[in-house]
Amino acid sequence: MEILQTAAELQALTETWRRNGQRIGLVPTMGALHEGHLQLVRAAAAQNDVVITSVFVNPTQFNNPEDFRLYPRLPEADAALLAPAGCTALFLPSVEQMYPQPTVLRFDFGPLERVMEGAHRPGHFNGVATVVSKLFHLARPHRAYFGQKDLQQVTIIRQLVADLSFDLELVAYSTIRESDGLAMSSRNRRLSTADRAVAPRLYEALQLGAEMVKQGQSPSSIRQAVQAQLASAEAIKLEYFEVADAQTLQSVEKAWTPGRAIALCLAAHLGDVRLIDNVIVDVA
Repeated sequence: MEILQTAAELQALTETWRRNGQRIGLVPTMGALHEGHLQLVRAAAAQNDVVITSVFVNPTQFNNPEDFRLYPRLPEADAALLAPAGCTALFLPSVEQMYPQPTVLRFDFGPLERVMEGAHRPGHFNGVATVVSKLFHLARPHRAYFGQKDLQQVTIIRQLVADLSFDLELVAYSTIRESDGLAMSSRNRRLSTADRAVAPRLYEALQLGAEMVKQGQSPSSIRQAVQAQLASAEAIKLEYFEVADAQTLQSVEKAWTPGRAIALCLAAHLGDVRLIDNVIVDVA
C-alpha cells in the first residue's frame, strides 16, 4: 500500500491508473478507523481495480473547535488496518495540502441542510461539500463509498454529485453496529466507561420509534415516546430527534405516505461526546 501526502502525488497516481484503464474506488474518512470504514474499503476493493482511502480530519466541517481538537487521530493504526482490507493507496494530507489558500466558495443545499445536522451545526455541510469536492477532483474516482450512519451527509453528497455532474457512482452502505446496537463511530473512543454503557439506549430508542412507525402510530406520538425514553437516561442529553422523509429529510408531521420510507434520526450528547444515529423504516 502506497502512502501519499501531497495532492500532486495523488493526482499523478490516479492519472496513471486512468490511463491504464483501471477502475478507482475512493473511501473518504477522517480516520480513527473502525469496522464500518473497513466494510467500505473491502467493498471498494471488490468492485474496483484500485482503492484510495483518504484520512483527513477536515477543519472546515467542525463548528466546535474543541471537538476538532479532541477528534481521534491514529494514522499509524489506520494504515495497519487498511492494507489487509484491500486499500491500494492511503492519502494522508496536511491541512496546508487540502487548503493551500482560504476557501471563499460557499455551498447552499437549500432545505436539505436547513434541518437536523445543518440546523444544529451551521457551516458543517459547506465544509463537507468543500472537502469532498476537492477529493473527487484530486482522486477522480469511478465510485465513492460512504456510510449510511451519516444519512444527511450522504443525501447532501448525492445532491452535490448530481448538481456538479461528477462522473462517479455514489455507493452507500448500511450502518455497522457493535454487538449491543451502538452505531460504530470514531467518536465512541472518547466515551467514558459509564457513558459507553448507556450509549446503546440511543439505538433502543430508534428501534422503539421504528416499531411505532410499523404500527401506524402518528409522528407526534413517536416523537413523544422516543424523547421520553431517552429522558429516562440521565446521562443522555438529546439534541434532536426527527421523524423525516428518508429522501427529502423534511419533517413528517401528519399521515404517512405509502411507499415513502421514513428516517428516524437523532443526535445526543453523552458527556462531552456528541453521537448521531438513524434508522430507515419502509412504510407499506
